Amino acid sequence: MDRMKILVVDDESRMRKLVSDFLTRKGYEVIEAADGIEAVDTFMENKDIALIILDVMMPGMDGWEVCREIRKDSKVPIIMLTAKGEENDELHGFECGADEYISKPFSPKILTARVDAILRRAYGVDSNEIIEIGGIVIDKAAHIVKIDGEEIDLSYKEFELLTFFVENKGLALSREKILNNVWNYDYFGDARTIDTHVKKLRKKMGDKGDYIKTIWGMGYKFTVD
Repeated sequence: MDRMKILVVDDESRMRKLVSDFLTRKGYEVIEAADGIEAVDTFMENKDIALIILDVMMPGMDGWEVCREIRKDSKVPIIMLTAKGEENDELHGFECGADEYISKPFSPKILTARVDAILRRAYGVDSNEIIEIGGIVIDKAAHIVKIDGEEIDLSYKEFELLTFFVENKGLALSREKILNNVWNYDYFGDARTIDTHVKKLRKKMGDKGDYIKTIWGMGYKFTVD
């Protein structure tokens, strides 16, 4: 089996080497890009890239812009790296279509574990299970969602979030539980991360977005009326 290919984008060569060395030791093939323009060009030339680790603060085209550009025609998982720890920057990253967000400085081991988890969930689904409920069809193996027969375009995290809701239909889910299960246990985000994704997911689901009920002061519940 070919090694999974990861694109590491950072204008600091030392940071690229640090991340690259850890990922290479884990068996991944790493491609590097030193700026945003090179990142976009490299991705377009290598459509088999399985995941992107993307620094935010870069001269010229920054990480936000790179993320938006790639999201125009790809759902490849994207981890954003930034020296900033501001919550608004994190929310900005998710609005741009990022799947994970890690602030510098970070542990390379934690980053590698996050990469492993994302790739396992994104590409390692060994179930052909298809879930059907209330006009929604979720094909977990193909990572496809259809509503009333029409496929809708969901990001990786939106797909994971909807699947988690449907698999726990009728149950009141706290934001903490959603974070722990969809963003995994070591994710240190806040409630607005979930609220941002739910808002976008509801919009894409159209009328079916009403199935996701808000439980004020707690979280959400998926019910089919």
